[in-house]
Amino acid sequence: MSRFGFNRLGVSISALFSLAVLMYLPTWMEEPEKDVRQQQSDALKPSYKAKNLATTLYNQDGMLNHKVFAESMEHYDQLGFVFFQQPRYTLYTDNANAPWVVTAKEGTLYNNELIQLEKAVTIENKTDNDFVKNITTEYIQINLENKQMTSDQPVKILGTQYVILSNGFNADLRKQEYELLDHVQTTYSPSN
Repeated sequence: MSRFGFNRLGVSISALFSLAVLMYLPTWMEEPEKDVRQQQSDALKPSYKAKNLATTLYNQDGMLNHKVFAESMEHYDQLGFVFFQQPRYTLYTDNANAPWVVTAKEGTLYNNELIQLEKAVTIENKTDNDFVKNITTEYIQINLENKQMTSDQPVKILGTQYVILSNGFNADLRKQEYELLDHVQTTYSPSN
């Protein structure tokens, strides 16, 4: 009888142990919610901030590539971008005598050398005798490596004797080539 009682006791203990393991197994295997929420919260906080930031970047040949000034900058390392307030980009091309100056109210620079500028974007050509003098829009995307710009928003392009309105454009600043995506109107005013 003691042998039978011992087996029943052993089976009962094993059953209770198994039941306890099954009850607590989901909580043991569950990832703590605090850590996930904390990581998400940390990603939304900038890694660092700067005020009145000025940076000059050169290409691999030592030639001036572009300059950046911004009233404020926030770097989000985990998300892979930098957010600027009141950015001013000065872009230099290989064959231009003078740079292009791009200003906006806001800008976002991504790790792949792509910047998106929004709100009151102005692109000013500092070369005296070029076809395009000034471009204004509410949104533009610039590839800082190959100096190409694109916008799908309404743009106004000013030259010395004309004004072009378009819904979007592409531009290659190195080649001085411009493509209107949806031409709206051109006004030509020759000087006498």
